[in-house]
Amino acid sequence: MKKYNRRDFLSTSLTATALMAAPVVSAANITGSSGEKTAGHQEMKLSVLSYSFRGLLAAGTMDIFGYLESCKYRYNLRYADIWNGFLTSMDEEYLKKVRQALDEREMVLADLCADQVNIWEDDPAKRQKNHEYALANLNAAMILGARFIRIDAGGSGTAWTNEQFDHIVGRYKEYAQFAYDHGFMMGAENHWGPEKIWTNLQKLYNAVDHPAFGISCHISGWEGNQEENDKADRLVAPWVCHTHFAGNITGGPLEEKMNNLREAGYQGSYSVEHYGKNEYAEVAIQLNRIRVVFDRWRTTDSKS
Repeated sequence: MKKYNRRDFLSTSLTATALMAAPVVSAANITGSSGEKTAGHQEMKLSVLSYSFRGLLAAGTMDIFGYLESCKYRYNLRYADIWNGFLTSMDEEYLKKVRQALDEREMVLADLCADQVNIWEDDPAKRQKNHEYALANLNAAMILGARFIRIDAGGSGTAWTNEQFDHIVGRYKEYAQFAYDHGFMMGAENHWGPEKIWTNLQKLYNAVDHPAFGISCHISGWEGNQEENDKADRLVAPWVCHTHFAGNITGGPLEEKMNNLREAGYQGSYSVEHYGKNEYAEVAIQLNRIRVVFDRWRTTDSKS
């Protein structure tokens, strides 16, 4: 069997998932949408994490189907980024309805952002419960046609013990193999615990060493000062399969951070994550800021 590296596998798995999930939508028939592409250039993918609407979810004014409707018709998005808190069940019949809703809107699931599945917990019973829920979420990712699933490593403080690290690496290898066998990617995110420290995540990535294992990068979500954050954002870029851009980035050094990814050959979605109220308006502002960068890229590409 041909041996793939991570970038090769990511490219082939994204193509296969796209073919299963929806026909290609080009800039020729959707203006100002994601994904867009210019002739001879890579598609530009845009999404919003459903966690951004958790306030509406809690108020009972949005569910998973309302989220998809908003993505498609309010924001003109082709890609979804579902936080598993929006999924009311891991039952296959329910998940198939969500998949049908994606397909009917010609949408692709860029990421399943899974909580309550972190690998390490000090309590063995909680650790086993999380493992079982992680397996359910991996199955959900397969049914929903996800391109990536985020599963946190867990732990606390600034470092893992040897016992914790070995267990985490073993589980990631297991989960990555499932993802590989079903044509998608999976990995960790730098947003809490030891994963927030670049050297820890670097060590983890190298230890897992699997073509279906990558990183969901919460841009500049690292522990450390701004210089250290900027360095980590640059160094992690070749390993990134998915992203989350919070308001401090979309309203700050956005183009610099997006260029880091583009120059590294990033193929995933540029995904907005909003914190706070006024969700509909604030998400629109963040998405439009990313679209402005896409427009600049298209202008540059058209002249090259």
